[in-house]
Amino acid sequence: MLRTCAPALALFDIDGTLLRRAGPHHREALEKAIRSATGYETSTDGIPLYGMLDPDIIAEMLRQAGAPQRVIREKMPGIVSRAQAVYLLTCPRLERKTCPGVRRALRSLAQSGIVMELVTGNLTRIGWRKMERAGLDGYFRFGAFGEAAKDRAGLVRIAIRHARSHGWIGVQTPVTLVGDSPADVLAAKATGIRSIAVATGVIPANELRRYDPDLVIEDLRSLTPELLLGASEPASASRVRPRGFNPGG
Repeated sequence: MLRTCAPALALFDIDGTLLRRAGPHHREALEKAIRSATGYETSTDGIPLYGMLDPDIIAEMLRQAGAPQRVIREKMPGIVSRAQAVYLLTCPRLERKTCPGVRRALRSLAQSGIVMELVTGNLTRIGWRKMERAGLDGYFRFGAFGEAAKDRAGLVRIAIRHARSHGWIGVQTPVTLVGDSPADVLAAKATGIRSIAVATGVIPANELRRYDPDLVIEDLRSLTPELLLGASEPASASRVRPRGFNPGG
């Protein structure tokens, strides 16, 4: 039986892209897991969380608390496991925490046959739990989560490889990463796919443009199937970029 490939693959970040102001429960789960595994009292204060992977956040929390690298390395698997268990028990209902336009956009993409996957720094069970509690999990066929790779570009590669191995997309199928942070844009560049930056996180649109995404939109009300096929742009989108900016500079 022949399979028909999807017209496009859309990869979505979670926090700041699909959900926002989801509460302190994620941070508290990391803190409780670290305390349980190591005895260290930690905080995310002063850590630029946006775009980071959860294991990197945990490592930085421990470093700031004075933990030696050996402790961080040895305790990380237990912390990762414990944090997910804590969050499963404490995650609130998140139906009202979706960013503007999320449900309509996902419904439209699904109706157009576009495959959707998650690419996020969240740990696996934390990310899926957020989607379940927001009522969005049914839209996503797969997720590449924070503990699966050393950086966000690695997560993108995992997601694309999974979609291709299951016959959902072909080699020439357009792939786009939709996210709210510079890390999403840079991951897309590193893997040779398109990026759509959405200004529903903590980074404003004018700052996102400095990282040279393919497109910047204010929120997902502007996201259409045509955009993921590269066919058109909404009036609210912008490709204006300042000259001479080097993201790595």
